[in-house]
Amino acid sequence: MKSPASERGFSVQGLGEIAIRCRDIEAMTAFYRDIIGLEILADRSGLIFFSLPNGVAGHTAVLALFDESRNPDRPAPRSAGSTLHHIALTVTPQGQAEACRWFDEQGVNWRAEAFEWIGWRGVFVEDPEGNVVELVAAVERDD
Repeated sequence: MKSPASERGFSVQGLGEIAIRCRDIEAMTAFYRDIIGLEILADRSGLIFFSLPNGVAGHTAVLALFDESRNPDRPAPRSAGSTLHHIALTVTPQGQAEACRWFDEQGVNWRAEAFEWIGWRGVFVEDPEGNVVELVAAVERDD
């Protein structure tokens, strides 16, 4: 039986970009840089690009913040206007523990949830505009 990817001639290799339209670009930039720890790849006057690891075939994966004031005809949706549930960024189990410690030191509220069926543990925080960000790590499974 042929795989769907072989029938199509292509398959998704990874995540290329997450783009978020922002009402407060400064607060959002500070959160993703100072709290989450992403590195700014480029600052293009209201378009902030953070590099994400593990791009594919020379493509740099990014998290992009777009200042909504640059495109007033396309405002950032309010929470009820978006179907985005959350974004998840992968960390190591040790990195996840350090993130929880860091969040506590910075006064950032977080919650953890285990996903035993797949062997993950997620730590969830909210960015300044209410988007849920998960730091997900693999955990040892008992099977």
